[in-house]
Amino acid sequence: MIDRPELAAWLRLLETPGIGRETARRLLAAFGSPQAVFEASQTELQARAGAALAAEIRSAAPPHVDALTQATLDWLDASDVAARTVITLGDLHYPPQLLESPDPPLILYAIGRIELLSADALAIVGSRNPTAQGREHARRFAAELSAAGLTIVSGLALGIDAQAHLGALDGPGSTIAVTGTGLDRIYPARHRELAQRIAQHGVIVSEFALGMPPLAANFPQRNRIIAGLARATLVVEAALQSGSLITARLANEAGRDVMAIPGSIQSAMSRGCHALIQQGAKLAGSPQDVLDELFPGRPLRSAPTGKPTETSAPEDALLAALGHDPMTLDALARRTGQPPAELSVRLLQLELEGRVARLPGQLFQRVDRA
Repeated sequence: MIDRPELAAWLRLLETPGIGRETARRLLAAFGSPQAVFEASQTELQARAGAALAAEIRSAAPPHVDALTQATLDWLDASDVAARTVITLGDLHYPPQLLESPDPPLILYAIGRIELLSADALAIVGSRNPTAQGREHARRFAAELSAAGLTIVSGLALGIDAQAHLGALDGPGSTIAVTGTGLDRIYPARHRELAQRIAQHGVIVSEFALGMPPLAANFPQRNRIIAGLARATLVVEAALQSGSLITARLANEAGRDVMAIPGSIQSAMSRGCHALIQQGAKLAGSPQDVLDELFPGRPLRSAPTGKPTETSAPEDALLAALGHDPMTLDALARRTGQPPAELSVRLLQLELEGRVARLPGQLFQRVDRA
């Protein structure tokens, strides 16, 4: 476990004005440790960082560093159902895949099974406002790939991220949640229970110090860690302007595979995935496609799923007529030749069974099961 002097030196390095991640890594490469950086002479520092920054480093530590150090030690010592850890750059437990990324964080705060940080991992990301089909895809892909031994990485956000975590928790691969806040805060707050489950059975990590609120600028930084921990990134649903595409770009820049699930040409949530495929991302039509790309020859294992709901012949015909694009009741009536009142009854039954989703604008969309 990290001791107080070492932790204080790391936090002082990170909190010193003018020192960003790149400069900090350059100083560490030159001097070997944060303690050595602060013990270096003005001349040595000036040669590596320039006169102004050397003077800043040689000055007293920022006044809040002592309080932050104590708060972090108290957090580490707090009684909890899951282990709490601070992992620094160069630590034996530092994730090797992340170390090989272009911009590895200098420090990681973690709650849970830190061994998962070094496991074979797949990032699954997507929209915060997905379609019903997108939620189903995220959870099914995560469950089946976790059952095959892959650890699923995502960002604890609403929508696709949450479904990916939930699916992955059902398998031995489990899940890693990368947050954009300090680990003493859960964002969004409605994911507090999910975060507790991940802390017990997976691991939650952040590079942000305790007390860090959910600032908008934090989330693109978080996305590079999601991409960096994983061998590949799978985008389930994304609009053309979305954070998921940032994660995909970061994965590509790190030399990692990018995959995307195609969707309806009518859905705005599919346009980002289609753009990625046009740019060279691999099309993922099934969990086996993902596994074949990462581990050729490895078969999927059975993933825990709910028992499929049997439907009658008329309902099967209705699902076939509905297809996979959102459709209005009137359009479905024209396609099937059935009265709208009769269709409404059948659609409600299918909706209750989880086979059909009711979308805004009085649209209906088929939801395929695993």
